[in-house]
Amino acid sequence: MKQYKVGLVGIGAVGTEIVKVLRERNFPAEEIRIMARSARRETVAGEEFDVVAASPEAFDGLDFALFAGTEGARGASQTYGWDAVARGVIVIDNGDDFRMDDRVPLVIPEINADALDNHQGFVANPNCSTIIGLMPLAPLHRAVPIRRLIVSTYQSVSGTGRSAINELEAQTRAYAAGEEIEVSAYPYQIAFNCLPQIGSLKDTMPGYTSEEAKMLFESRKILGAPDLRVSSTCVRVPVFYAHSEAINIEFAAPMTPEQARELLAAAPGVQVVDDVPNGQYPMPLDAAGGDDVLVGRIRPDDSVENGLALFAVGDNIRKGAALNAVQIAEAMIERGLK
Repeated sequence: MKQYKVGLVGIGAVGTEIVKVLRERNFPAEEIRIMARSARRETVAGEEFDVVAASPEAFDGLDFALFAGTEGARGASQTYGWDAVARGVIVIDNGDDFRMDDRVPLVIPEINADALDNHQGFVANPNCSTIIGLMPLAPLHRAVPIRRLIVSTYQSVSGTGRSAINELEAQTRAYAAGEEIEVSAYPYQIAFNCLPQIGSLKDTMPGYTSEEAKMLFESRKILGAPDLRVSSTCVRVPVFYAHSEAINIEFAAPMTPEQARELLAAAPGVQVVDDVPNGQYPMPLDAAGGDDVLVGRIRPDDSVENGLALFAVGDNIRKGAALNAVQIAEAMIERGLK
Protein backbone atom coordinates (compact mmCIF):
# COMPACT_ATOMS: atom_id res chain seq x y z
CA MET A 1 0.00 0.00 0.00
CA LYS A 2 1.22 3.45 -0.85
CA GLN A 3 2.34 5.47 2.17
CA TYR A 4 1.69 9.18 2.71
CA LYS A 5 3.38 11.98 4.60
CA VAL A 6 0.86 13.76 6.79
CA GLY A 7 1.28 17.16 8.41
CA LEU A 8 -0.74 18.25 11.41
CA VAL A 9 -1.01 21.93 12.34
CA GLY A 10 -1.97 22.34 16.00
CA ILE A 11 -1.98 19.87 18.90
CA GLY A 12 -4.89 20.98 21.04
CA ALA A 13 -7.96 18.83 21.64
CA VAL A 14 -8.65 18.29 17.93
CA GLY A 15 -5.02 17.80 16.91
CA THR A 16 -4.50 15.20 19.61
CA GLU A 17 -7.63 13.37 18.46
CA ILE A 18 -6.44 13.43 14.84
CA VAL A 19 -3.29 11.54 15.84
CA LYS A 20 -5.44 8.99 17.68
CA VAL A 21 -7.79 8.58 14.71
CA LEU A 22 -4.92 8.18 12.23
CA ARG A 23 -3.49 5.36 14.35
CA GLU A 24 -6.84 3.69 15.13
CA ARG A 25 -7.83 3.57 11.46
CA ASN A 26 -4.37 2.41 10.31
CA PHE A 27 -4.09 5.38 7.97
CA PRO A 28 -1.13 4.70 5.63
CA ALA A 29 1.02 7.43 7.17
CA GLU A 30 4.72 7.10 6.47
CA GLU A 31 5.25 10.21 8.58
CA ILE A 32 3.20 12.41 10.88
CA ARG A 33 4.83 15.83 11.00
CA ILE A 34 3.39 18.03 13.74
CA MET A 35 3.65 21.80 13.44
CA ALA A 36 2.98 24.41 16.12
CA ARG A 37 4.07 27.91 17.07
CA SER A 38 7.38 26.68 18.50
CA ALA A 39 9.63 23.65 18.10
CA ARG A 40 9.72 21.25 21.04
CA ARG A 41 9.48 17.62 22.11
CA GLU A 42 5.86 16.77 22.90
CA THR A 43 3.80 13.73 23.89
CA VAL A 44 0.69 13.57 21.72
CA ALA A 45 -1.87 10.79 22.15
CA GLY A 46 0.74 8.71 23.94
CA GLU A 47 3.45 9.16 21.29
CA GLU A 48 6.60 11.27 21.38
CA PHE A 49 6.94 13.78 18.55
CA ASP A 50 9.55 16.35 17.60
CA VAL A 51 7.20 19.25 16.95
CA VAL A 52 8.52 21.69 14.34
CA ALA A 53 7.84 25.40 14.18
CA ALA A 54 5.23 26.18 11.53
CA SER A 55 6.65 27.86 8.45
CA PRO A 56 5.99 27.65 4.71
CA GLU A 57 9.02 25.37 4.30
CA ALA A 58 7.76 22.99 7.00
CA PHE A 59 5.11 21.76 4.53
CA ASP A 60 7.63 20.65 1.91
CA GLY A 61 7.33 17.00 0.97
CA LEU A 62 3.94 16.43 2.59
CA ASP A 63 1.01 14.77 0.86
CA PHE A 64 -1.67 16.03 3.27
CA ALA A 65 -1.77 18.84 5.83
CA LEU A 66 -4.55 18.74 8.41
CA PHE A 67 -5.25 22.04 10.17
CA ALA A 68 -6.70 21.22 13.59
CA GLY A 69 -8.63 24.26 14.74
CA THR A 70 -11.51 24.00 17.22
CA GLU A 71 -14.91 25.70 16.80
CA GLY A 72 -14.50 29.02 15.05
CA ALA A 73 -10.70 28.76 14.94
CA ARG A 74 -9.09 31.14 12.47
CA GLY A 75 -5.65 32.08 11.32
CA ALA A 76 -3.34 29.12 10.65
CA SER A 77 -4.82 28.13 7.30
CA GLN A 78 -5.00 31.78 6.27
CA THR A 79 -1.27 32.05 6.91
CA TYR A 80 -0.09 28.74 5.44
CA GLY A 81 -2.96 27.01 3.63
CA TRP A 82 -2.72 28.14 0.05
CA ASP A 83 1.07 28.32 0.17
CA ALA A 84 1.03 24.64 1.18
CA VAL A 85 -1.25 23.89 -1.77
CA ALA A 86 1.26 25.59 -4.06
CA ARG A 87 3.89 23.21 -2.67
CA GLY A 88 1.81 20.21 -3.77
CA VAL A 89 0.11 19.52 -0.45
CA ILE A 90 -3.60 18.75 -0.07
CA VAL A 91 -4.92 20.91 2.77
CA ILE A 92 -7.81 19.73 4.94
CA ASP A 93 -8.88 22.57 7.21
CA ASN A 94 -10.97 22.20 10.35
CA GLY A 95 -11.17 25.98 10.83
CA ASP A 96 -13.83 28.15 9.25
CA ASP A 97 -11.71 30.54 7.17
CA PHE A 98 -12.52 29.01 3.78
CA ARG A 99 -15.69 26.94 4.26
CA MET A 100 -17.80 29.23 2.13
CA ASP A 101 -15.05 29.89 -0.45
CA ASP A 102 -16.26 28.80 -3.89
CA ARG A 103 -12.85 27.22 -4.58
CA VAL A 104 -13.11 24.95 -1.54
CA PRO A 105 -15.29 21.82 -1.25
CA LEU A 106 -17.06 21.55 2.12
CA VAL A 107 -17.24 17.83 2.72
CA ILE A 108 -18.81 15.19 4.93
CA PRO A 109 -17.61 12.01 3.18
CA GLU A 110 -20.74 9.96 3.91
CA ILE A 111 -22.83 12.71 2.31
CA ASN A 112 -21.01 14.51 -0.51
CA ALA A 113 -17.65 12.84 -1.21
CA ASP A 114 -18.24 13.57 -4.91
CA ALA A 115 -17.55 17.24 -4.15
CA LEU A 116 -13.89 16.23 -3.78
CA ASP A 117 -13.59 15.37 -7.46
CA ASN A 118 -13.13 19.01 -8.47
CA HIS A 119 -10.88 20.01 -5.58
CA GLN A 120 -8.16 22.63 -6.05
CA GLY A 121 -5.93 21.27 -3.33
CA PHE A 122 -7.88 22.73 -0.42
CA VAL A 123 -10.81 21.01 1.34
CA ALA A 124 -12.78 22.30 4.33
CA ASN A 125 -14.19 20.35 7.25
CA PRO A 126 -17.66 21.66 8.14
CA ASN A 127 -18.48 23.02 11.57
CA CYS A 128 -18.97 20.29 14.19
CA SER A 129 -22.65 21.13 14.71
CA THR A 130 -23.27 21.08 10.98
CA ILE A 131 -21.68 17.64 10.66
CA ILE A 132 -23.64 16.16 13.57
CA GLY A 133 -26.91 17.60 12.28
CA LEU A 134 -26.47 16.67 8.62
CA MET A 135 -25.40 13.07 9.23
CA PRO A 136 -29.05 12.12 9.91
CA LEU A 137 -30.63 14.89 7.85
CA ALA A 138 -28.89 14.14 4.54
CA PRO A 139 -30.31 10.60 4.12
CA LEU A 140 -33.79 11.97 4.82
CA HIS A 141 -33.26 14.90 2.43
CA ARG A 142 -32.22 12.53 -0.36
CA ALA A 143 -35.48 10.63 0.06
CA VAL A 144 -37.78 13.64 0.50
CA PRO A 145 -36.41 17.19 0.09
CA ILE A 146 -36.25 19.25 3.25
CA ARG A 147 -37.71 22.75 3.04
CA ARG A 148 -37.08 24.11 6.54
CA LEU A 149 -35.18 23.28 9.73
CA ILE A 150 -35.42 24.58 13.26
CA VAL A 151 -32.32 23.50 15.17
CA SER A 152 -31.51 23.95 18.86
CA THR A 153 -28.01 22.82 19.80
CA TYR A 154 -26.61 21.88 23.20
CA GLN A 155 -22.86 22.11 22.65
CA SER A 156 -20.18 20.70 24.91
CA VAL A 157 -17.27 22.75 26.21
CA SER A 158 -14.70 20.70 24.29
CA GLY A 159 -15.76 22.65 21.22
CA THR A 160 -13.98 25.63 22.73
CA GLY A 161 -10.83 23.65 23.46
CA ARG A 162 -8.77 22.27 26.30
CA SER A 163 -8.97 25.44 28.39
CA ALA A 164 -12.76 25.16 28.56
CA ILE A 165 -12.62 21.47 29.48
CA ASN A 166 -10.27 22.34 32.35
CA GLU A 167 -12.48 25.25 33.39
CA LEU A 168 -15.65 23.17 33.63
CA GLU A 169 -13.84 20.62 35.76
CA ALA A 170 -12.33 23.32 38.00
CA GLN A 171 -15.65 25.13 38.43
CA THR A 172 -17.43 21.88 39.31
CA ARG A 173 -14.82 21.05 41.93
CA ALA A 174 -14.99 24.58 43.34
CA TYR A 175 -18.79 24.46 43.53
CA ALA A 176 -18.71 21.12 45.35
CA ALA A 177 -16.13 22.45 47.82
CA GLY A 178 -18.01 25.70 48.42
CA GLU A 179 -15.13 27.72 46.97
CA GLU A 180 -15.20 30.80 44.75
CA ILE A 181 -15.76 29.97 41.09
CA GLU A 182 -13.30 31.56 38.66
CA VAL A 183 -14.24 32.47 35.09
CA SER A 184 -11.81 32.60 32.18
CA ALA A 185 -12.69 30.62 29.05
CA TYR A 186 -16.25 31.98 28.95
CA PRO A 187 -17.69 35.34 30.04
CA TYR A 188 -19.87 33.59 32.64
CA GLN A 189 -19.75 30.47 34.77
CA ILE A 190 -20.41 27.39 32.65
CA ALA A 191 -20.76 24.83 35.45
CA PHE A 192 -24.48 24.26 36.18
CA ASN A 193 -25.34 26.93 33.62
CA CYS A 194 -26.20 27.36 29.92
CA LEU A 195 -24.80 30.13 27.70
CA PRO A 196 -27.03 30.97 24.71
CA GLN A 197 -24.23 32.56 22.69
CA ILE A 198 -21.58 30.71 20.71
CA GLY A 199 -19.55 32.99 18.51
CA SER A 200 -19.99 36.64 17.67
CA LEU A 201 -23.08 38.35 16.26
CA LYS A 202 -23.37 38.31 12.48
CA ASP A 203 -24.11 41.58 10.68
CA THR A 204 -25.52 39.62 7.74
CA MET A 205 -28.01 37.83 10.04
CA PRO A 206 -29.15 40.37 12.65
CA GLY A 207 -29.60 38.79 16.06
CA TYR A 208 -27.86 35.53 15.10
CA THR A 209 -24.39 34.38 16.14
CA SER A 210 -21.66 33.06 13.85
CA GLU A 211 -22.30 29.50 15.05
CA GLU A 212 -25.98 29.82 14.17
CA ALA A 213 -25.19 31.28 10.75
CA LYS A 214 -22.96 28.30 9.95
CA MET A 215 -25.90 25.95 10.36
CA LEU A 216 -27.67 27.79 7.55
CA PHE A 217 -24.93 28.49 5.03
CA GLU A 218 -22.92 25.29 5.46
CA SER A 219 -26.03 23.10 5.26
CA ARG A 220 -27.07 24.78 2.02
CA LYS A 221 -23.63 24.24 0.47
CA ILE A 222 -23.23 20.59 1.53
CA LEU A 223 -26.76 19.53 0.58
CA GLY A 224 -26.80 21.62 -2.60
CA ALA A 225 -30.01 23.23 -1.36
CA PRO A 226 -29.68 27.00 -1.82
CA ASP A 227 -33.30 27.64 -0.81
CA LEU A 228 -33.17 25.66 2.44
CA ARG A 229 -34.51 27.70 5.36
CA VAL A 230 -32.85 27.27 8.74
CA SER A 231 -33.44 28.90 12.11
CA SER A 232 -31.03 27.84 14.83
CA THR A 233 -30.23 28.62 18.46
CA CYS A 234 -26.81 27.44 19.64
CA VAL A 235 -26.23 27.00 23.37
CA ARG A 236 -23.13 26.04 25.34
CA VAL A 237 -23.93 23.51 28.06
CA PRO A 238 -21.89 22.01 30.94
CA VAL A 239 -21.02 18.77 29.15
CA PHE A 240 -17.42 17.75 28.43
CA TYR A 241 -17.81 15.93 25.10
CA ALA A 242 -20.51 15.50 22.42
CA HIS A 243 -22.95 18.01 20.98
CA SER A 244 -26.70 17.40 21.06
CA GLU A 245 -29.25 18.82 18.63
CA ALA A 246 -33.04 18.99 18.71
CA ILE A 247 -34.18 19.29 15.10
CA ASN A 248 -37.63 20.04 13.69
CA ILE A 249 -37.95 19.33 9.98
CA GLU A 250 -40.44 20.43 7.33
CA PHE A 251 -40.37 18.19 4.25
CA ALA A 252 -41.72 18.83 0.77
CA ALA A 253 -43.87 15.69 1.13
CA PRO A 254 -44.87 13.39 3.98
CA MET A 255 -42.17 11.49 5.89
CA THR A 256 -43.32 9.10 8.61
CA PRO A 257 -41.21 8.22 11.66
CA GLU A 258 -41.13 4.62 10.42
CA GLN A 259 -39.73 5.71 7.05
CA ALA A 260 -37.17 7.90 8.78
CA ARG A 261 -36.00 5.09 11.07
CA GLU A 262 -35.61 2.75 8.09
CA LEU A 263 -33.57 5.29 6.13
CA LEU A 264 -31.40 6.20 9.11
CA ALA A 265 -30.77 2.56 10.05
CA ALA A 266 -29.18 2.11 6.61
CA ALA A 267 -27.16 5.34 6.71
CA PRO A 268 -23.39 4.96 7.26
CA GLY A 269 -22.13 6.65 10.41
CA VAL A 270 -25.61 6.88 11.93
CA GLN A 271 -26.99 4.74 14.74
CA VAL A 272 -30.69 4.76 15.59
CA VAL A 273 -31.30 4.77 19.35
CA ASP A 274 -35.05 5.22 19.60
CA ASP A 275 -36.99 3.20 22.14
CA VAL A 276 -38.41 5.73 24.58
CA PRO A 277 -40.64 3.28 26.51
CA ASN A 278 -37.48 1.40 27.46
CA GLY A 279 -35.44 4.54 28.13
CA GLN A 280 -33.38 4.32 24.95
CA TYR A 281 -32.48 7.65 23.33
CA PRO A 282 -29.30 9.51 22.34
CA MET A 283 -27.24 11.01 25.16
CA PRO A 284 -23.83 12.76 25.19
CA LEU A 285 -22.35 10.18 27.58
CA ASP A 286 -23.12 7.43 25.08
CA ALA A 287 -21.86 9.36 22.04
CA ALA A 288 -18.62 10.61 23.62
CA GLY A 289 -15.60 8.77 22.25
CA GLY A 290 -17.62 7.11 19.47
CA ASP A 291 -17.64 7.63 15.72
CA ASP A 292 -21.38 7.35 15.01
CA VAL A 293 -24.00 10.05 15.33
CA LEU A 294 -26.82 8.73 17.52
CA VAL A 295 -30.38 9.60 16.48
CA GLY A 296 -33.65 9.09 18.34
CA ARG A 297 -36.86 10.68 19.63
CA ILE A 298 -38.09 10.42 16.04
CA ARG A 299 -41.71 11.57 16.00
CA PRO A 300 -44.22 13.61 14.00
CA ASP A 301 -44.14 17.40 14.26
CA ASP A 302 -47.79 18.31 13.89
CA SER A 303 -47.08 22.05 14.15
CA VAL A 304 -46.30 22.09 10.43
CA GLU A 305 -47.39 20.15 7.36
CA ASN A 306 -45.05 17.25 6.58
CA GLY A 307 -43.20 17.76 9.85
CA LEU A 308 -40.85 15.47 11.76
CA ALA A 309 -38.79 15.97 14.92
CA LEU A 310 -35.68 14.14 16.09
CA PHE A 311 -32.76 14.36 18.51
CA ALA A 312 -29.17 13.78 17.39
CA VAL A 313 -25.95 13.49 19.40
CA GLY A 314 -22.36 13.12 18.20
CA ASP A 315 -18.85 13.51 19.54
CA ASN A 316 -17.81 16.95 18.32
CA ILE A 317 -14.08 16.25 18.63
CA ARG A 318 -14.26 12.94 16.74
CA LYS A 319 -16.91 12.93 13.98
CA GLY A 320 -17.38 16.67 14.36
CA ALA A 321 -13.70 17.35 13.65
CA ALA A 322 -10.84 14.82 13.74
CA LEU A 323 -12.54 11.76 12.27
CA ASN A 324 -14.23 13.72 9.48
CA ALA A 325 -10.88 15.26 8.47
CA VAL A 326 -9.18 11.87 8.31
CA GLN A 327 -12.14 10.43 6.40
CA ILE A 328 -11.72 13.20 3.81
CA ALA A 329 -8.10 12.14 3.27
CA GLU A 330 -9.17 8.50 3.04
CA ALA A 331 -11.88 9.38 0.51
CA MET A 332 -9.38 11.28 -1.63
CA ILE A 333 -7.05 8.29 -1.67
CA GLU A 334 -9.93 5.92 -2.47
CA ARG A 335 -11.08 8.14 -5.33
CA GLY A 336 -7.55 8.34 -6.77
CA LEU A 337 -7.30 12.06 -6.06
CA LYS A 338 -3.95 11.79 -4.29
